[in-house]
Parts: sequence; C-alpha cells; structure tokens
Amino acid sequence: MSSIHLQTAVPGPKSKALGSRRAAAVPRGLSHATPIYVAKAEGAVLEDVDGNRYIDFAGGIGCLNVGHRQEPVVGAVRDQLERFLHTCVQVTPYESYVRLAERLNAAAPGKSPKKTLFVNSGAEAVENAVKIARAYTKRTGVIAFEDAFHGRTMMTLALTSKTHPYKAGFAPFPGEVYRIPYAYCYRCSYSLKYPSCELYCARHLEDTFKRVVANEEVAAVIAEPVLGEGGFVAPPADFYKTLIEICHKYGVLFIADEVQTGFGRTGALFASERYGIEPDILVTAKSLGGGLPLAAITGKAEIMDAPGPGGLGGTFAGNPLSCEAAHAVLDIFEHSNLLGRADELGERFQKRAREWQRRWPIIGDIRGLGGMQAIELVKSQESKQPASDETKKITQYCYEHGLITITAGTYGNVIRVLVPLVISDAQMDEAMDVLEAALAQVCENQVGKSNGIVAQTV
Repeated sequence: MSSIHLQTAVPGPKSKALGSRRAAAVPRGLSHATPIYVAKAEGAVLEDVDGNRYIDFAGGIGCLNVGHRQEPVVGAVRDQLERFLHTCVQVTPYESYVRLAERLNAAAPGKSPKKTLFVNSGAEAVENAVKIARAYTKRTGVIAFEDAFHGRTMMTLALTSKTHPYKAGFAPFPGEVYRIPYAYCYRCSYSLKYPSCELYCARHLEDTFKRVVANEEVAAVIAEPVLGEGGFVAPPADFYKTLIEICHKYGVLFIADEVQTGFGRTGALFASERYGIEPDILVTAKSLGGGLPLAAITGKAEIMDAPGPGGLGGTFAGNPLSCEAAHAVLDIFEHSNLLGRADELGERFQKRAREWQRRWPIIGDIRGLGGMQAIELVKSQESKQPASDETKKITQYCYEHGLITITAGTYGNVIRVLVPLVISDAQMDEAMDVLEAALAQVCENQVGKSNGIVAQTV
C-alpha cells in the first residue's frame, strides 16, 4: 500500500469546522483523543473528512477486532434490515437472539452448562453480572481491583479504580464495593518480585476476608483478565487459578470482565482460556458486535437462573441487527485464523518494542497477551516515574503522521495497541515506523533540553 504518512497539518479545515460545532453543541465531558472527524473506514484504515488517511491502532477502543466494515458483518446487517429492526425480545422474541446465546454458551470456557443474556454495552453487562451474582449468593459485597475499569454507570464507577476523569464529582457511589491491589508486577503494591512472591497479591484475598469484609458477605470478585484502561497489565499465568480457588473455598463467585479482552484480542476467543480458567460469569461486549452495540453476560446455568422472570432485560437489549452482526463475527473467527494473527501481531510489536527499549530509557515496560500489547513510558527506568506528558506528545505526533493511538494506565503513561486483527504486515510495519519516529522525537527533545538546547525534531 502507499504511504499513509500525512503531509498536511491536522486537523484539516473540515475537521476544524466540525470541532467548532461540537464545542457549541456537545458537553465538554465527552472528551476526544484526536481532533479528527472520520468520513470512511475499511479494514484497519480510517479516512477523515479532509481526505487524510490513518492506520487505526485504537479500533474503536477495542470494538473492531475483525476490522472496520467487514463484508460478512455488513452483509448480515443488510439482510436483517430487510426483515425487521426492532420488536423487543421481551415482547416478541426472535431466533437470532436464541441462536447467538447458544453459540456463546458453547464457546465460553469450561464444561459447565451455560446461559447467556444480551444487553447493549459493557457497563450494562457488568451491572447485570453484579445483580445476578447477588441474586444467586444472597450476598451484597463485591471486590474489585486497583487500576480496574468496569464502566461509567454508577455501579460500574464504584467498581472502577481511576478517579480522574471518571469518578471525580459523581459521588456518592453504590456501597458494598471493596478494592484490593492487582497483580501489576511492574509496580507491585507489595514491593515483591514474581515468582518468589508466591502470588502474594492473589493470596491476599484471604487476608481481605479477615481484615476488610467477611467472606460470607461477598457475592463476587470481579476482574479483567488483562487490565484494559488500567494499562494492559497481564498477571502471571497462575494468578487467576489461585484467586478462583480462594473464591470458591468461601462460596464467592468470580466474574471475568472480558469487555476488552474478548473475541480474539489476546490470541484466544476469551482471555480466560489463556489462563486456563472457567469464570462463574463471563462479561463480553465491544468486538462481539463487529462495530454495533452489543454485550453479553454468559454464566453457569444455575447462577444465571437466579433472578426471577422479569428481573433482567432492557428495551433494546439484544437488538436483532447487533445479534446478526455478532453471528457474522463468530463466523469470521470460525473460518479464519484471526486468533493466530493476534499472536503474530503481538510478536511483531514486541520485537520492535524491545529494540526501542534498548535505545531509549523512556520505555519502562513492554507487556501484553496476543494482540493486546502496550508500552509503559517512564521518566527513567530506575525511578519508574510516569512520563505522562511525554506520552501525550507521542500520541499527538502519531495522529499528525497517520497513526491513531490511545493511551491507558492510571497515570496516562501507557500506549496501547488495539489494532484490528486484519491489518496487513505492511500497514503494521508502517504504523510501527510512525511510533518509532514519535519516540525518537520525544527522546531527542528530552536530551536537548537536559543539555540546555532545543533538539531538532525528526
């Protein structure tokens, strides 16, 4: 493909005009990572209203693992448009909802019989997972982790860790939510090292039952198998097995929030498979709908049946267009090697990033699972002080040169990769070239300023 690198300033005149209209019409609370307004998208490439093209490393924040406008997804939606748009499954059900539930029940990790409920968004799915866990256990407490992100509704904000910008100004939050440190080995809360720590962070759950909240009052522990917004932190391989063993010892359910990790991102259909675990409840969304809003709560049948008739639902939940799109997504995974491609992309990223880490001390950590990769940027590898300002400069350079990236991490110092898994090798290499140039510019400027001069940018 021809080079995507931009030769013009960003944003262009049409995007600038839309930016002005947005400022007048849309509340400031709805932030945006770039000043770009999209006109078209295909595969792993976006085109804005000014005709500039970009390689997409954001993927709609992980909603487009199968790529923008994949023909099977578009075709399935087009066919459904000819039949009906909406009836509300609670009034007049339809076959595609039932069939999709059957497919997710069969695909979910573990051999226990499963049932699935569909809703509209990841946050709504997490809310329902908590409702179901409380109904089943007759307990109220929920334990979440530091650096977790579970959504922006009130219950999910209570579960979410990061204060600014998500939680500040919105209190009070629902009660009976407790928080413990995650297995964030690069920044261990206990100043220990794996594996000599013997998974102290997982075993700390029993201490929490003694010192914070009684186990008989806890309905569930909820966790993202790989932290999403919290910085793409992948815990040690045996972390979740240990954690779930402790949960089940005390009758506590384990909820896996796979909103961002699900549907191929980590090299398996679900990240739980990579850890060899069977969650009691599995929450999915984002890439499930191939670009359309859809989320699912899949759990062990007896747990999912705990709420009585009418206790679960939603007017647009399991919309027929979204269900058909999800069938197409599952077909794509069944008939292509996107899972293997996720691992290939992860390896490709890691190889280049390791080279950068040797060249530039700004890269503190490189981590990820499959195609869910990230670099954490620091002031120095010794201090590990977050390089938040530098991260912003790198993401700005990237979108000004044809690459859309987004940040993550509690300190905003992590650059994450959520590229559609259909990206070509040439596109991936070009994107990595842009990211490398961005790192070089920021690092050279740092050196120049430390020497009392302003360095030339690349």
